[in-house]
Amino acid sequence: QVQLVESGGGLVQAGGSLRLSCAASGRIFRINAMGWYRQAPGKQRELVAVITSRGTTNYADSVKGRFSISRDYAKNTVYLQLNSLKPEDTAVYYCNANVITTMLAVGGDYWGQGTQVTVSS
Repeated sequence: QVQLVESGGGLVQAGGSLRLSCAASGRIFRINAMGWYRQAPGKQRELVAVITSRGTTNYADSVKGRFSISRDYAKNTVYLQLNSLKPEDTAVYYCNANVITTMLAVGGDYWGQGTQVTVSS
């Protein structure tokens, strides 16, 4: 019903930058929060950043001041700007959206397929 398609991952040197994008499509009545999570090898998936429907943002302590989340409400798209990247930022980054599919439905969580970010030292 709802698809999230991510793009923008890749290989970058420490100190470099990347911009991730995630576009939601399908049966969408309204999108509540959208966010980014990441999962490094052998570790649990963790929240990186989230932005609510009103534009309120929240970041993991490890990325504050380096990453920035933004959203294009008309395009149902969320972005994550990654600056001053460190090797420990290496992970698969997943997009998440809480989507209401019809007027009477409750919100459900949807996930993208993930995009690899690799930071070399």
